[in-house]
Amino acid sequence: MNHGKTQLRTGLILASVIAGLAVLSLFWTPWDINQMDTLSRMQPPSLRHLFGTDNMGRDVFSRAIVGGRFTLAVALSTVAGCTVISSVLGLLSGYAGGITDEIIMRIVDAVSSFPGLLIALIIVTVMKQSNYTIVIALCITFVPSFTRIVRTGTLQYKNADFIKSNKVFGDSDVRLLLVHVLPNILPLLLSSVIIGLSNAILAESGMSYLGLGIQPPAPSWGRMLYESQSYIFNAPWCALAPGLMIVVTIVAFNCIGEGIRKKYLA
Repeated sequence: MNHGKTQLRTGLILASVIAGLAVLSLFWTPWDINQMDTLSRMQPPSLRHLFGTDNMGRDVFSRAIVGGRFTLAVALSTVAGCTVISSVLGLLSGYAGGITDEIIMRIVDAVSSFPGLLIALIIVTVMKQSNYTIVIALCITFVPSFTRIVRTGTLQYKNADFIKSNKVFGDSDVRLLLVHVLPNILPLLLSSVIIGLSNAILAESGMSYLGLGIQPPAPSWGRMLYESQSYIFNAPWCALAPGLMIVVTIVAFNCIGEGIRKKYLA
């Protein structure tokens, strides 16, 4: 229990720092993220440029915190969207059962049988590429796993005594699901959602690295890694900065998810 609390506390501290920097970038950055200075190209980290400068003389720290804003926005939008869709599908599948359950779960199985990255690549390629396309693509890839979680929780509670007693008193199926079933599976779903955020960040970074995620001139951590790979030996800080941000953020969300699981589900 104490270990779970420590994980949760550590994750919240790290996530608060990353989120605070992302919010701060809405109002202030040390340098203009697109300001080029040929005389300051590939300078190492210093008090003037905390994370150094890139091959165009742009401040890496400013681009990293602004990139965090875009990367987190994509991750949050993805997880929020697939949570809503998965909750509806999982509740309906688990509670209705029968042919409804079969249809929903066979579709879920069909989607999950393909690698998530492959599905995202196909969707982004087919659809008009924009900063919103990746959210749709990643949302579709994450729906199957979240749907199974909600369905499992629904099956666990749909025949519980408190559900049967409320049904006797005339509660509708919709009320039973939203008021009695869903709140009971929220801890399990919340843990999965938090860990899903780290998976979404990894997926977005990978897509951006391939040039299919956040589009320039908006920075993202994956795009920054791609742009810095050609001079990684001359200016390694350009790759280390976004890489470190990705690692810290993923560790933070994993700690939060595991902390919630150990505290409320153990």
